[in-house]
Amino acid sequence: MRRTRPEPTDRSHSEGMPAPAQAPSAAAAGGAAWRHLLLLLTALPLALALLAFALQWRGGGVDDAGSRWPARLAVPAPSRLQSLHSSAASCVEVLAASAAPAFPYLRGWSFHFDAPDTHHPKVCVQTSTSAGLDQILPWLFYHKVVGVAHFLLFVEGKAAKPSVAGVLESIPGVKVVYRTKELEEQQARSRIWDETWLSGFFYKPCNYELFVKQSLNMEMAIVMARESGMDWIMHLDTDELLYPGGASEYSIRRLLADVPEDVDMVIFPNYESSVERDDIKDPFSEVSMFKKNYDHLPKDTYFGMYKEATRGNPNYFITYGNGKSAARIQDHLRPNGAHRWHNYAKSPNEIKLEEAAVLHYTYTKFSDLTSRRDRCGCKPTKEDVKRCFMLDFDRAAFIIASTASEEDMLRWYNERVVWNDKQLNLKLLRKGVLTRIYAPMAIVQGLRESGVFTSVIAAAVDNAKVRLKESVDRNSTDPDHEDGPRAFVAANNARKILNVAEPAPAYRDGGGASAAVPPLSPPGLDVARGEGLTRW
Repeated sequence: MRRTRPEPTDRSHSEGMPAPAQAPSAAAAGGAAWRHLLLLLTALPLALALLAFALQWRGGGVDDAGSRWPARLAVPAPSRLQSLHSSAASCVEVLAASAAPAFPYLRGWSFHFDAPDTHHPKVCVQTSTSAGLDQILPWLFYHKVVGVAHFLLFVEGKAAKPSVAGVLESIPGVKVVYRTKELEEQQARSRIWDETWLSGFFYKPCNYELFVKQSLNMEMAIVMARESGMDWIMHLDTDELLYPGGASEYSIRRLLADVPEDVDMVIFPNYESSVERDDIKDPFSEVSMFKKNYDHLPKDTYFGMYKEATRGNPNYFITYGNGKSAARIQDHLRPNGAHRWHNYAKSPNEIKLEEAAVLHYTYTKFSDLTSRRDRCGCKPTKEDVKRCFMLDFDRAAFIIASTASEEDMLRWYNERVVWNDKQLNLKLLRKGVLTRIYAPMAIVQGLRESGVFTSVIAAAVDNAKVRLKESVDRNSTDPDHEDGPRAFVAANNARKILNVAEPAPAYRDGGGASAAVPPLSPPGLDVARGEGLTRW
């Protein structure tokens, strides 16, 4: 039987009819998914933006970067920023109206150290100085940065000139005290003259006279600081910077906040500057190497490296080595020389800090040799300098500066003061005798580059011109008015001296019998190791 082949059929008409309908359905489903995804991606940012706006408007839930700054930092109001008139607009932005330090990377922020802060004590620094603005301003604003709230500047010489003192008086938190006849008469009535603890320094020239003057100024500063609501007081010279090592913040306030409440006095061991050039002009910005204190070194290291660290000088430090101290302001507090405090009613409970220090920038400039010589009228003989200077190096430096030529002086300075032996420096750095500390240098350089120093001078000049004009206007309308024009600042504002309250009576329990602590050299090789070091 013959089979017949079936005729071929068109699959597009028989089997393929549904296919065209299925293809558009899949494409439509895919397009809808993409549309939903795009809608979600568009709506999500809008929803987040609305949520952020709602939380911000309600004032809660969001922690911005500014809220994490310490409480004492506040953003200044625009009106305050616009209130300061200065010749340079950029300086105005940096300095702000408060004349407090501000930095380029914190433009518009201002450091308010006077803001109430129950967690940090208020610190007062007192000094006796005859320096100029080139030294005082970096010193002062550095200490503002590290948290000092109040400054008591007892000025004379260059520091008392109107062009210098007028600028200092314009800075918030600074009290300038002039060495007037009234001040000297007031200090002549001090009880210190009737006590024995400072009597060994009375009626001697040069450094001894300065030591007594510093102690009398410190006595007055205690009362002034207490009236200003300060918690701690410290005496520093304008060639010394506080280094708050060991604190959780680079802050002297934070450091003292951690001191136990039963501690009356905190001792800061001093580090001594080790200059590496003989042409230093700005020590705070150019010196980074320091020799560590005996108290911060292992005894084996100290005595083992003593000769190499001394380099032929009389002592390990060329000047003092017994540090400075801060005292908690309380009843019966008194100075005990420029380096310590004491109490008429008790023996103070004191501690010595293990990491913090006072950085002493001593003989950092070659000109320091002649400037010290010019301040003292003693004869350049070995016998006479003993009654003028307390430390051996100061005596030797005075004789050299008084008798040698400038060329010989420079050679002596390089041999005794300048650390130009790089191999020795590296060895002592590895042993820990020398150390690098860059924070003060960076802070002072930042302040200078930000225009803080020039701005405060310009602001003081502008204010002086305004006061001068007001004084002239008053005189033209009131012929009986006795206040004539003043040069730079009014003298009646510049000569106010606070009265010292009547001191507490002396006690007989031995608390007031401690002799004043003079500047002392560090222990030498003639001192038994581990013995006879109680004065430290």
